Amino acid sequence: MTRDESVVAAWIDGRPVTRKDAAREAARLLATARQPVIAGLGADIAGVRAVLDLAGRVGAAVDHMHADALLRDVDVMREAGMMVTTPSEARLRADVLLLAGHSLAEAPDMRARRLDPACPAKRIVWLCPPRKLDPGLVPLHSVGRDTGELPALLAVLRARLNGHPVATAARTIKAIDAMVTELKSARFGVAVWSAGELDALAIEMLCTLVGDLNAGTRFTGLPLPPGDNGRGVLEACGWLSGYPMRTGFGRGYPEHDPWRFDASRLAGSRESDCAVWISAYGAEAPAWTRDLPTIALTTPGARFRTPPRVQVEVGTPGIDHDAVQFVPASGTLMPITAARPSEAESVASVIADILAALPESSSC
Repeated sequence: MTRDESVVAAWIDGRPVTRKDAAREAARLLATARQPVIAGLGADIAGVRAVLDLAGRVGAAVDHMHADALLRDVDVMREAGMMVTTPSEARLRADVLLLAGHSLAEAPDMRARRLDPACPAKRIVWLCPPRKLDPGLVPLHSVGRDTGELPALLAVLRARLNGHPVATAARTIKAIDAMVTELKSARFGVAVWSAGELDALAIEMLCTLVGDLNAGTRFTGLPLPPGDNGRGVLEACGWLSGYPMRTGFGRGYPEHDPWRFDASRLAGSRESDCAVWISAYGAEAPAWTRDLPTIALTTPGARFRTPPRVQVEVGTPGIDHDAVQFVPASGTLMPITAARPSEAESVASVIADILAALPESSSC
């Protein structure tokens, strides 16, 4: 083995092999597949570029592990419109935060945004907060416990904001009216949500509420992105193919269909006969239970229900190698210097090996 070969951890059917052998076997599986799918897609921007090149070459569908959440925000944006700001603007200018859902308490740097001494003090109103909260996130007013209540509470909040009567408990109305007073007093308010908790209808109601508030003050929204560079993958798919994830290339051109190209559905229905699973930010494994021939590119420690036919360990972007990825704190793509550079392969380099090993006839 050369030096490069010796540092690559790769297996075929659980047997250690060289990087080139793993790439050749992966290329063979993809070249003979009728409907391959590339899923997980936890990769940096270079990795996404390589994935779309591969998808176009073998006619694969492309999906991300957090596509359900990502596409909810996209659906609302393209169907009803959405007014949003950046995390920096929210941190520097907001004086009132409207939070919706439990998961916001766990969002990275949410407490720092609230307590930054260089920023205005933030008054918080919260729909369905968790029971245990950081002292810096205690709301002035809150209502609801279970996130399943969010659609109904948002409907009540919007009705009361517009002066309409509602048929609900007096205690709930009192809490909602206190929220309305606080929201109307904002000089620059921000509604914050995570699409991982809200369905598309609840997100649309929240965004419509933001529009209503703008009749009397300045208010905007801040959707928090999921992990695994999901927002970065969404943007890269957009500028490279014209569509978000859940896009197929089987006809020689990109087709977007959130139902047809859902990786879990393709695997479960047996429409797909080969999968590439990518998880470079964590050792995630696919949720499907079918024995689907899989080529896995993951960080160490991923546990699969069925061992992959081909597996290659890859490094984490921004830790093992330099990367460009979406940074939630800034709300944009940024170059990240490797924190602990290592010899671990990047997703882009492994995909490049697979592309090089494909026969010339494997193209749509």
